[in-house]
Amino acid sequence: MRNEVIDAFVLSRVGEIQGASVRTYRTWLLRVRDALAWSERGEAPPARIRADTSPHQPYCAAELAGLRHWATHLPRQQRTDALALLGLGAGLGLMPKEVAASRGLDLYRPSRGGPLLHRGVDRLVPLVARAAWDTVLGELAETAGGGYLFRPRRTVEYAKNLIGSWSLIHRPPQELPAVSVGRLRATWIVELMRAHIDHQLIAQAAGLSSAASLARWQHLVPPVDELTAARLLRGPEAR
Repeated sequence: MRNEVIDAFVLSRVGEIQGASVRTYRTWLLRVRDALAWSERGEAPPARIRADTSPHQPYCAAELAGLRHWATHLPRQQRTDALALLGLGAGLGLMPKEVAASRGLDLYRPSRGGPLLHRGVDRLVPLVARAAWDTVLGELAETAGGGYLFRPRRTVEYAKNLIGSWSLIHRPPQELPAVSVGRLRATWIVELMRAHIDHQLIAQAAGLSSAASLARWQHLVPPVDELTAARLLRGPEAR
């Protein structure tokens, strides 16, 4: 039994069982599969990859809009750094180390007027910026050139407190939450899930080992209404 089959089955039960139970369910099925593979074909079990059991919670639309408004009114380099964090996190779903390593030249358009792609990270599918962040990221990339998009004056590619220290110093107004790359990435993932994009595609774009990792956010995705369900199931018109 392939991982994709197990993942698809587990995801189909998300509405019936809670997040922690989903992970337990998947673990049991994987262990049964490994035991059967060992007894029948003598195959060793694959290396286990543990997922974060306490996922970051996404920002709501109002929070993200508030953070973006706050960032655009910061002075000079602070504005650039804030928009880089927001754009790379909520617009491309990058992880902290990927945000830190991103340079202006990593972002490019294959054709005039085409989508903005990030070629500096390892993904199985093209990593395309969300339309809402396309223009901002394009402008930041043009300004940065070969330099880092976030904190370009630094001398090291990454340090443990590189992003955390910036967020600690640059606090948005009291009614807004702090800037967190983890929460921005979660916001990007949940936005894609709510758009009913294929889970395997989302996992590949996010650099996740399996689509089952998305189960931790499934409770944040509202069920499909009847009209949307009918449209998705019907498909495009025949030509």
